Amino acid sequence: MEMLDSPFFELSPIAMWLEDFSEVKKQFDLWRSQGVEDLLGFLQQDESRILECARKIKLLKVNSKTLELYQAKDFEHLYQNLDLIFKEDMSKTHIKELLALWNGETHFSNSAVNYTLTGERLDIQLKGIVLPQHEHDLSLLLITTENITSYIEACRLEEKSRHLAEARFTYSPTSLWVEDFSRIKIKLDQLRDLGIEDFSTFLDVHGDFINDCIKDIVMIDVNQATLELFGAPTKEVLFKNLHKVFAQEMIQTFREQLIELWNGNIHHQREAVNYALDGSIRHVLLQFTVFPDYLDNWGMVQVALTDITARKKAEKYLEYLGKHDVLTKLYNRSFYTTEINRLQRNRQRPVSCIFMDMNSLKAINDSLGHDAGDSVLQRIGNVLNQLVQQTPYSACRIGGDEFVVLLPGADEAALQNCLQSLEELLLVDNQFYSSQPILLSIGSATNQDGESMEDMLKRADMAMYQNKRNYYLTNNRRKPTLNNI
Repeated sequence: MEMLDSPFFELSPIAMWLEDFSEVKKQFDLWRSQGVEDLLGFLQQDESRILECARKIKLLKVNSKTLELYQAKDFEHLYQNLDLIFKEDMSKTHIKELLALWNGETHFSNSAVNYTLTGERLDIQLKGIVLPQHEHDLSLLLITTENITSYIEACRLEEKSRHLAEARFTYSPTSLWVEDFSRIKIKLDQLRDLGIEDFSTFLDVHGDFINDCIKDIVMIDVNQATLELFGAPTKEVLFKNLHKVFAQEMIQTFREQLIELWNGNIHHQREAVNYALDGSIRHVLLQFTVFPDYLDNWGMVQVALTDITARKKAEKYLEYLGKHDVLTKLYNRSFYTTEINRLQRNRQRPVSCIFMDMNSLKAINDSLGHDAGDSVLQRIGNVLNQLVQQTPYSACRIGGDEFVVLLPGADEAALQNCLQSLEELLLVDNQFYSSQPILLSIGSATNQDGESMEDMLKRADMAMYQNKRNYYLTNNRRKPTLNNI
């Protein structure tokens, strides 16, 4: 009984309990004599047996740290209120102690929840030891209850933060990729060690280096938004089809990323082109960052992809509207003016042009309505678009019923071929719409030596108007003659 009187027991900074389990030992012996072998199963059959054993434990002594921890005035105060300390269901905790002692173990340890006498929750680490010379009857055990509430709360907070971070990743509306770039960093460091300074030129010479780096990327995880963006049912399916997602456009994008990383820009962004698994295009804003704890090896980086496909389509459509006439799908006057200035500046010669003006558009609008007039204009647009397709030529609507075809690089012979093609296309269209044929006044020209673009265009315009005057003077409804000056 030396432990009962030991000064070390009283002065210990950890709460200590001396307890007598001898009655528990007798209960064990009784159960064994009754044939019990599987104590765990036996106790789980009737959990009241656990509480029965707990009541057989005798509390002999506690130290002052125990009284302090549980806010008890003295031993008697503590002893009379043990039900407050152990008010939680102790079955799951106590069963571990019983199993350890049943199996002849002299040490046991587990975590539990206790309460102070004022109701404050305590997370404790409970450790027990059968003191020497008491193994045969378990009449003296030393129990310590270390307060680990702060530690457990920190663990709970950490787990909560981790779950929150995982939720933010998983359910973020932005496509997120977690990747391992450590092998790429090793490659770049090796190049620096070799004395490479002009990395851009190195990539120009060693194009295979980019492909090698792409192969070295290790995909760690993606979130749900990524699967939805690329139309993948699972992560496994996505990872098996990354070659479809990144395709050929990735080479240039990744080349630019490598240059950013070489220059020390571990946080950067750029626009890129990816593809969904069904082949549809995905324009994305790519934002790359190396996680703070991995700055030394790039072992974990995050790539965020924001879907800007709709924005790109809108921008493309606005750009189209800025250069095209919506009704005829031809280039508009703004494009025509810009193209004339471009041809004038680069002094490309020869240049030819064809001016056209539709006859009787007002009469059609007045008699049949503007929808009928628009329909004829659309037909002209279709004809001229067919005329210039797969050529460097451009067809423009520069007024309500005025059209111009610009033919850079076309000499007199090429111009005549184009006029012949135009006549054939008009013939086919008018045969199909015989009740409402397209009637055009046409003039054309090819620039002469030393002639300015402006003068050449004026000659073609004058030829067209002469043709138009002749048409109305003679009131000839047949297709007008193609004039060339």
